[in-house]
Amino acid sequence: MTSYYAGWEPEGPTVKTEIPGPKSKEAIAKLDKVFDTRALNMLTDFQKSSGNYIADPDGNVLLDVYAQIASIPLGYNNPALAKAARSDEMVSSLINRPALGNFPPHDWAHVLESGILRVAPKGLNQVFTAMAGSDANETAYKAAFMWRRQHDRGGPNVEFTEEEMASAMNNAEPGASQHLSIMSFKSAFHGRLFGSLSTTRSKPIHKLDIPAFDWPQATFPQLKYPLEQHAEENAAAEKASLDEVEHLILNYHIPPCAVVVEPIQSEGGDNHASPAFFRGLRAVTRKHGVLLIVDEVQTGLGATGKFWAHEHWDLSDPPDMVTFSKKAQTAGYYYGNPELRPNKPYRQFNTWMGDPARALLFRAIVDEVERLDLVSRTAAVGDYLFGRLEGLAARFPDEFRNLRGKGAGTFIAFDSPRRDEFLRRAKALGVNVGGSGVSAVRLRPMLIFQESHADILLKVFEKIVST
Repeated sequence: MTSYYAGWEPEGPTVKTEIPGPKSKEAIAKLDKVFDTRALNMLTDFQKSSGNYIADPDGNVLLDVYAQIASIPLGYNNPALAKAARSDEMVSSLINRPALGNFPPHDWAHVLESGILRVAPKGLNQVFTAMAGSDANETAYKAAFMWRRQHDRGGPNVEFTEEEMASAMNNAEPGASQHLSIMSFKSAFHGRLFGSLSTTRSKPIHKLDIPAFDWPQATFPQLKYPLEQHAEENAAAEKASLDEVEHLILNYHIPPCAVVVEPIQSEGGDNHASPAFFRGLRAVTRKHGVLLIVDEVQTGLGATGKFWAHEHWDLSDPPDMVTFSKKAQTAGYYYGNPELRPNKPYRQFNTWMGDPARALLFRAIVDEVERLDLVSRTAAVGDYLFGRLEGLAARFPDEFRNLRGKGAGTFIAFDSPRRDEFLRRAKALGVNVGGSGVSAVRLRPMLIFQESHADILLKVFEKIVST
């Protein structure tokens, strides 16, 4: 891929000042007067950022393995995406943004079929487009509730009763037995909007002061590493989790109509489980007539060495819905069962219902991913990176704990006893990397991340732990 990078990105990071430097500090102070900057990581000069490298106003250029919280697929200022952005089709979509439910573009089916649906997970041939990951999950939850209640009534042709319509306007369903829930897992993250927040369990700061639904949470398996040394214990943990899921489905006082799960719990600490666990989860949900929603907002689009992370599970029965966003640069959920389409119009609806401009960008991303075989490349680079991190962990076992993500592309993490200091030192040495959970350092490189970038990253990590 040398020719692909020629003239596009620098050969390595450059650190000229402390971060933030004087120009950044001045700009941050100005921004803080009109915008909350307390969560600011790094003030960015996007015009000067390129490929795998992020720049700031002070001339600092860092290797970026955080990638805007795992949402940049093909690098900063990617030439192919810039070309797509300049197209007449893109200009029209930007300046004539439609209310998709009422006034879809005449070629909307073609845009979906040539992009979003071209890479739909196996068995899921329809899509509801949305604005962001939280929005995708919330609309999927709505679809699950409507599907279940439609089933309870006797099918899509059964009309709503006057009592149901009247009680809905008073926020009161007729009969407590009709209340339903969505089950999630401890340490899960599914978004910060009102409904999705009730399934998010990663950090209190997300949830404090916000009213939440009384919905169940099961224990996500807490695996021990290295996996090969703890096979029996890990199998027992996964069985206990599945038993708990089944118990909650059968006994929770507000019955769940769906279970939502991340293939890898991301914000909650990069927690993994085996393909066998997820096959068991699919079997339990199917057994009890509960939908399975797979949240691929962060894991989708090739980062794990498969286009969709749940492809690693080798399911014989696909998930009912798969949500997506981040690297797709658009959002929504895939589904296959026609009964998941509400029986009446306007039930699943808002003004925008997604964004055609972002759907066009996703199509251009898919074109580049396929042209450069980036999913396979990510799998290979991930193996290379993980192998060398294993070497560092062998030399510095106290600094690289619970190394995980083997065989999962570049979706790699480890626990650091001084995580926040580790992240600060990495930035000072030219690498922008993020954390998750309490102690995890998580790697979220772009799909164009190569072995040469991995070598730079590893040298920085080694310097952090050896000095």
